[in-house]
Amino acid sequence: MRRLALAAFLGLLAHAEDFPKGTIIDEVKCAADASQTYALYLPSNYSPDRAWSVIFAFDPRARGRAPLEAYQPAAEKYGYIVAGSNNSKNGPWAVSLAAAQAMLADVGSRFSIDPKRLYATGLSGGARVSMALALSAGKFAGVIASSAGFPDSRRRTSLEFVVVATAGTGDFNYLEMRRMDHVLTSPHRLLIFDGGHAWPPSDVAMQAVEWLEIQAMKSGLRGRDEELLERIFSARKSQAAGLTNSRDAYVALTGLASDFEGLRDVREFSARSEALSRDKEVQKALKDDRAQEQHEELLNRELAQLAADLDNPATRRDNLEEFRSRLTKLSRQARGPEDSPERQLARRALWAVIVDNSSRQDPELHKLLQEVRPAEHP
Repeated sequence: MRRLALAAFLGLLAHAEDFPKGTIIDEVKCAADASQTYALYLPSNYSPDRAWSVIFAFDPRARGRAPLEAYQPAAEKYGYIVAGSNNSKNGPWAVSLAAAQAMLADVGSRFSIDPKRLYATGLSGGARVSMALALSAGKFAGVIASSAGFPDSRRRTSLEFVVVATAGTGDFNYLEMRRMDHVLTSPHRLLIFDGGHAWPPSDVAMQAVEWLEIQAMKSGLRGRDEELLERIFSARKSQAAGLTNSRDAYVALTGLASDFEGLRDVREFSARSEALSRDKEVQKALKDDRAQEQHEELLNRELAQLAADLDNPATRRDNLEEFRSRLTKLSRQARGPEDSPERQLARRALWAVIVDNSSRQDPELHKLLQEVRPAEHP
């Protein structure tokens, strides 16, 4: 009789653990600490009979569902479990690290996961949490860092894990992500989309996951899937072939050759990339890119200094007028009819000032920032 009762109890327990598949679950309570919860997505074909890749996600405002909405199509297509913390948020590191540890342990105990295919992703401060975990834990295969990079000011040129960086054209951390792309020499990719400081849209999230799949095949973390490789390779070739701008073609061909080296014959693309690197038009465009980045960096420093100088009572009035003049000019550029590089830069600069000064107790400054505030990016 006791055996029957035990069997019935175990059956109920197994049923309780049978989470819905193919749909986002908003809240799963961690078994070891019910105060820690996470949103969960299991692919519709999830089964404990095999080990699954996992993406652990961290939102700056503890919105566990937000990253799952972005990554659900890719997770379904490529077989990833995705878990998004409902506790990790911008603020004390201890809170986010405790949330991460609880979520990682709970997912690992409940589901059949591949310990070699663990990934972290985050937006803004959540990206810094993801990077911190990968840098310290030593068990992550890669990070998708959206709108922020390393958790400290240390410059790193090589990492033990692969990195996808994403940023919107109106993202105030856009420049940080481009700098990371310039500096890193270990496998990485930068994906830029039309948007602001936000999780990437689903099509960009799909590109990020596909790149992770390619890297996993290159490193031996997963077996080669020739059909998948050919499909992604063909799509990337078609994309590069359709580019009429020489600078964009150079960037696309360079990335194509690097990503598929060892998986496909890329000699043609390497040769075309090398030829374009000597093209005067391409060299000028790349030089202009660097000059634009330097200009943006200088602009950000100047605006930050003007904001800081408002604290000096002796010069506040003059500094405020100068600040107002600079921001008003940027506001006009940010509202231009064409989505030009100048308009994008103006939006990024304004959002950087607004975010950096959001906690200051200065009603006059806040009124000015409200006047020049760009519309939210669609």
